[in-house]
Amino acid sequence: MKKQVLVIHGGTTYPNYTDYIDSLKSIQLELSDLLYRVDWKDNITADLGDEYEVLVPRMPNTTNAQYNEWRIWFEKITPFLRDDTVLVGHSLGGIFLAKYLSENTLNITIKAVILVAAPFRDLESEKLTNFNLQDTFSKLNGNIENTILIQSVDDPVVPFEHVNLYKDKLPSSRVVLLQNNGHFNQEHFPELVSIIEEL
Repeated sequence: MKKQVLVIHGGTTYPNYTDYIDSLKSIQLELSDLLYRVDWKDNITADLGDEYEVLVPRMPNTTNAQYNEWRIWFEKITPFLRDDTVLVGHSLGGIFLAKYLSENTLNITIKAVILVAAPFRDLESEKLTNFNLQDTFSKLNGNIENTILIQSVDDPVVPFEHVNLYKDKLPSSRVVLLQNNGHFNQEHFPELVSIIEEL
């Protein structure tokens, strides 16, 4: 049976609908913003190869994400997950997994949770509103075999210190620091592929 990996992408969130509309109005588009770009999440299935079944669901309304909507959708996905699956969350997808798994228990064993450039608290550029983490991480600490935190030291979106905030709450987690990867908006992610293959 193929090894299973689930990848939850990022998104943006706003404290209220007015802030969301104001943000839409203020965005200055460039032609390059409208061109198709391939992301590592598009390539990870091929990069991992035939031994893996990679699930890459689209979460609801990524430009005005709401935790409750993502939770409902995630719970529709969980029946398809098997024991020893690897969960990967990028950016808002990372804090989503951290929040969900610190508040809920899945009925399967999780091989690893990998949080890539995951914010721990509100960012200078964005309030995390209903994605904010609670104080307790006991379920996440007690139910997950491996927790891996991946951060680039030059991330312009999520400050470097956020990985240390996660490490404080998840003391048995492994931290992987990379250089010159920014917010991991890249076509391939060989470091992540290697980490998954080594599990």
